[in-house]
Amino acid sequence: MISDLELMELHVNVLFRHDSENRLIAVNEPPYGAAPRIFIGATRMGSIVRYSNSLDKSTIEKLDQVIGANPGAHPGKIIKALSIDHLLSNVWTGPAYVFPDVRDRTYSRAIKITHENKEILKSQFPYTYEDFEYKQPCFVIIEDNIPVSICCSSRKTSKADEASLFTNEDYRGRAYGADVAKAWAAEVQIQGRIALYSTSKDNLASQSVARKLQLAQYGTDIHIS
Repeated sequence: MISDLELMELHVNVLFRHDSENRLIAVNEPPYGAAPRIFIGATRMGSIVRYSNSLDKSTIEKLDQVIGANPGAHPGKIIKALSIDHLLSNVWTGPAYVFPDVRDRTYSRAIKITHENKEILKSQFPYTYEDFEYKQPCFVIIEDNIPVSICCSSRKTSKADEASLFTNEDYRGRAYGADVAKAWAAEVQIQGRIALYSTSKDNLASQSVARKLQLAQYGTDIHIS
């Protein structure tokens, strides 16, 4: 069974592109925007810390001294140390989850989107349509002849995919989000990869979906830009 720390390793590799020294260079999805200056993935078994390749050696040495052996215990001190030499623009934190095995279930309301039927996305989800090559697998639920709920791979590697889930506000409260997410996760797992899901600490609706899906929280992300 894969450990929480191993899941966090998969997670950070899905989220960001790295250089040969394991430094963050970009977000792992088009248009490949700048990665945060520091990523901390805290789990019960320990933490994974990754620095941006934009940070100089002296800043990294300061951060290493602050972080020590317990990165998750000192977010305030980490922010203070980083802000001495850098103007910070954002601090983001939130839970990270993994899907249980859902391969043996069927989800009749969810439709798999392929190159043959991707026109379905164009009216309601144009960005997914434009970047479809990078967003597979992708599933939607159709209501009133339009796609109202979607789950696709926001970022992925050969080992894991991160879910991107959205339901139109007018169609929430009907369990569409949970159904379409399960269909997506099942396909990811059938293809031999691990299905991951993360959100911000302020997104209570997304956390509610995670509870309905009975996802297991393996850690917490901190991104400092």
